[in-house]
Amino acid sequence: MLRYSSGKAKLKHIVMEEELEPHDTKTETVLSPPEHSSPQQEALYNNAEEADLVFSASCLTTAELQQHWRAVKQEFRSVKLLFDIPNTRIIDQTMSKYVVYQIVVIRSGSYDCERVAIERRYSDFLHLHQELLVDFNEEMEDIVMPKKKMRGNFSEENIAERRVALRDYLTQLYSLRCVRKSQAFQAFFTHQELKDAYNLLRGGRFSRALEGLQKALVLQEKLSSHDPILVIPTLCAILVCQRDLEDFDAAFQTGRRALPTVRRYELRQYQGPLLEALVDLGYSLELPVAQLQDELTRVRDSPHAQVSQMSLKELVVQEFV
Repeated sequence: MLRYSSGKAKLKHIVMEEELEPHDTKTETVLSPPEHSSPQQEALYNNAEEADLVFSASCLTTAELQQHWRAVKQEFRSVKLLFDIPNTRIIDQTMSKYVVYQIVVIRSGSYDCERVAIERRYSDFLHLHQELLVDFNEEMEDIVMPKKKMRGNFSEENIAERRVALRDYLTQLYSLRCVRKSQAFQAFFTHQELKDAYNLLRGGRFSRALEGLQKALVLQEKLSSHDPILVIPTLCAILVCQRDLEDFDAAFQTGRRALPTVRRYELRQYQGPLLEALVDLGYSLELPVAQLQDELTRVRDSPHAQVSQMSLKELVVQEFV
């Protein structure tokens, strides 16, 4: 749960940090409460926003206020995603033949240097569509899943036509707020990559596991900016791989990246193991870790805390079992 201990300014900073990505060097503004806020917190947020807007309006003339909002619209952009299917390939096996579509998720509004590609079959799209219809049948009444042709599925013309249709289908799904925030939509882009990476991790193949986890993390960060909690298991798994590969500095930085979200949302399952891992890494790197050690002691000694007794690695390997 979010903490609103330092008033309106800090609250607005937290919302901006979680909901939007800065465009160039500018900060973006969001006029909606955080995803996990309680009714009391939402009321606090709304009151703070209302007070801020009243103050602004009282200090500006109508013309100045209109000019101010025009500037805001020019300088601030919300984060949106684009979907592309640039390539396809035919898999011709002994017992089956099918087409896989390469999907790229692109963050609009600024140059996106982190573009990773995943591959999905038509059957994967069909499975996604059926899952979404269970919960969002009414919302998706105008969205049509491209149908499978009875003949000519492997002709260049039909593959090109379907590639465009599936790209447009993903764009339509993303346009629905309820769909793009759903677990099924998120899982379509990351579940297989994460499952493969965790299997590699459990098998001790840390280099290959790390590649898959980092790829999945890029997609998760683009698709789940509304819920920063979703990336915590992936960040912790990346830390474990980096530590076992003896890249202690990278592992420490990954842990420090995850810790603020773990604290903010009071993720007790991860807080103790993550702090313990950071303290051990800090000692290995000869870094000052007294504050982390004190925090770990407080977490362990808290009478109301349900602290995990497992190590971070033991916690991580339980994912996708």
